[in-house]
Amino acid sequence: MASTASELTWIKKILKDLHIPIHTPMKMFCDNNSARHIASNPVFHERTKHIEVDCHYIREKVQAKEIETPYVKSEDQLADIFTKGLIPKTFENIVDKLGLIDIYNPSLRGSVENKNE
Repeated sequence: MASTASELTWIKKILKDLHIPIHTPMKMFCDNNSARHIASNPVFHERTKHIEVDCHYIREKVQAKEIETPYVKSEDQLADIFTKGLIPKTFENIVDKLGLIDIYNPSLRGSVENKNE
């Protein structure tokens, strides 16, 4: 989350330099309720000491209303297609949501070839 928050902050600064100000909090969708809770909860627990620096950064951004961390169900987390091995059904659902097509699918080539004739 800290890495993504840094990237979002960087993008926001670039947009500001291009005179495109962002006045609403940027959304960083997260399917991990524990991470969301730690990022927004100012009380640290003993078992989270090793991630304290990252948590401070995220918490600062959340409290400044620069970033929101809305919950998204794991099966709706589009980033999973790039980071995890998924079961075929979940993979196909995400592919459909992203609008991806298989450029090597022979049936697709056939429809393009027929249009040229």
